[in-house]
Formats: sequence, C-alpha cells, structure tokens
Amino acid sequence: MSDRLVILDGVRTPFCKAGSDLATLAADDLGRIVTDALLTRHGIDPGIIDEVIFGCVCQPADAANIARVIALRAGIPQHVPAATVHRNCASGFEAVTTAYERMNAGRGSLFLVGGVDSMSRVPLLYRESAANKFATAAKAKSKLEKVAAMASFRPEDFSPRIGLRLGLTDPVCGLNMGETAEILAHEYGISREAQDDFAIRSHHRALAGQERLGEEITPVYTSRDGGKALIKDNGPRPGQSREVLAKLRPAFDQYGSVTPGNSSQITDGGVALLVASEKRAEELGIQPFGVLSAYAYSGCDPARMGLGPVFAMEKLERQSGHAVTAADLVEINEAFAAQVLAVLKVLRDKQVEIPDDKLNVNGGAIALGHPVGATGARLVLTMLKELHRRNGKTALASLCVGGGQGGALWLERI
Repeated sequence: MSDRLVILDGVRTPFCKAGSDLATLAADDLGRIVTDALLTRHGIDPGIIDEVIFGCVCQPADAANIARVIALRAGIPQHVPAATVHRNCASGFEAVTTAYERMNAGRGSLFLVGGVDSMSRVPLLYRESAANKFATAAKAKSKLEKVAAMASFRPEDFSPRIGLRLGLTDPVCGLNMGETAEILAHEYGISREAQDDFAIRSHHRALAGQERLGEEITPVYTSRDGGKALIKDNGPRPGQSREVLAKLRPAFDQYGSVTPGNSSQITDGGVALLVASEKRAEELGIQPFGVLSAYAYSGCDPARMGLGPVFAMEKLERQSGHAVTAADLVEINEAFAAQVLAVLKVLRDKQVEIPDDKLNVNGGAIALGHPVGATGARLVLTMLKELHRRNGKTALASLCVGGGQGGALWLERI
C-alpha cells in the first residue's frame, strides 16, 4: 500500500433487533443520524468532504443510491458526490477500502464512509404472476377489460415473496446462509453443544462490554416509548445458557444444529467513519485514532461461504506480510457459531492458533446483531477503540461474505 488511510473518528447507532426499537426508522434515517452526529462532533465544514461512500445491502427502493440521500439529508452540500457500495456482508469494509483506493488514485483526501441497513424494512414482494396481471389491468382501456383483468387474479397471486429470505439465499448454489453453516457444521464435526457454547460466550462478552461499546454509540430518538433515547444495543441477552438454547429447534434443517440462538441476529443499524489521508488529517488538526495498513478480499465456494475469512487472511499475509498470529486483537464476524468454529478449526489445521482472549473480545454478531451493510464499518470502529483501551498496536478484522467471499482488514492504532 502507498499512502495510508487514517480513521479520524466514528460513531454508530445502537444495533437493534429487526422489528424492535429502530424499526420505525428507514435506512437513510439511520445514516443521517450517524452522519449528523459525527460531523457535529468535529465541527467540520461538510463542504470540504471529497466524497460520501456508504455500504448497504438491503437497498431501499425509495432511496436509490442511499449514500447520496444520506448525504443530502444530513446537510452535506450538493457538490459533494456520493456512492453506495455493495459487497454483501463486507459492504462496510468496501466503503472503507473504496475510500483508500479513491485516495491513492488522487480522487480525494477526506471521505465520510460507513454502512447502514434497516432489515426491518425489507419489503414483501408480489409474485411475477401478480405483477403481470397488475400490468395487464393498468393497460386495460375499457371498464370491461379492467374487470376481466382483475377477475384473473387468484389467491396464490397474493402470497408474498419474502424479500429478506430471498436476499439471504445464494442464487448460484441455491442455499440460504444458514444452510451453508449446516454444511460446515457437518463437514468439520461441529456439535450443537459447541455452537451453543460459542453463542453463550458471545452474549456474556457483549454484556460485559456494554459500557465500552456504549462509547461508540450516539443516542437515537424514535417515536417508540415516548421518544426515549436509545443508547445501547438490544441484542445481548442475560441468562443465556445451554438449557435455554437447547429448547430452540434447528432453523434450516430439521436434523441440523444451526438455530436462531447460535446464529447472528437480523438487525437494524448504521455506522459512519471519517477517514482521510495522513496529510489531510494533519491539515485539519485532527489526531487519527487508527490506520488501515492492508486489506484483502478473496473468493471461495458459495456453499461454504463461511470459510471466506481463512482465504482472505491468507491472501492478506501473502500480500502484506501481516500474519494472523501477530495481531493483538482478532475479529471473525459471527455470522453463525458453526462458521466461526469452522474457520478456527481450519486455521488450527494450518498451525495457526488464535488465543481466546484475543478473539471477539466484546462479543459479536450473535449477540450484537448483523445489519449486513453496516457490520464491516462497526468492526473497524469497535476494534480501533478496543486497541486504544488495551494499549494494543494491531488488529485483524475479518468476515465471511454471502456468495462465497471473505474480507480481512489489518488495522493499527495511532
């Protein structure tokens, strides 16, 4: 890598389970809230930002190029361009690394980046048969033609296609993400008990770290609960135990072991980061709190997409020399407990061991949730703040990506 991209600051909303505290807010609302909070904190003239780049997976039809909608609604001037990026679960990573690439191409030196998703707002869709009949009815010229068109509808035409389910299903291998986790659990001999134990670990660590995680969060006010401020993630659950989790049925295979309790939560949330070249940061008089030193993306079998972090980590080491074992902190995003445990097993088979006290130290997506477009940006924010608390130097953030990819970012504290 040539010029380094530094992270000046970041903020996020609480992460809240879909259908709960943030459900009344659209994705662009969440993005506006974190953008407002971040720019207000530093008093930066938004007109000097070179570009706004946000990741979003569940892209809303009524906010096309949501990064632009967020920027304008947050008061960023019209002359500042904006782009939305989409690499499934790595979309938050993609926003950061796209800014790095823009910077090194001479296309800017100060960027507002992040990620956002309202998984509560993913719509139900009409079936193609119904859409065609609606189109026929719209084209009808006489009352008789309109009546005939409407009479052609059948009850099954109004059975909706669930957008969220479609989005979490890979069209190439034909499997949903949970089914890919079941494959890994079977192939690597990962028991239900091991998965549930890992899920309990995630909740315990998230609850223990709730005050620390609160340092990342800007209060969010909604129409729920009389406008009471939301100031913490609502996914971590006290009292998780093997007995509690054992009551849950497998979600993707009646004979399987992947359940809602050992999978990431479907969640709403937004994250914003202010990033710049080192020279630009110095000109602004803002002390960075981290730097992106290297990154890698890699592809893998879509049916085993959960192994993506292994291939991304290996590629990162080949390209930059940064080995997993050299990191002070490591994050493997918890799409599923089975997926993280499979990654750890493959790494151990390669003689790479990640100490438990370095891995996902504040819990992960099983407890905190996984608003897919925002998670990558949250990992950058969370890990850099934790490095400062521990006086650590380096962190490796990784995640698997639906469709068969992996992403890995090497971060350093400044």
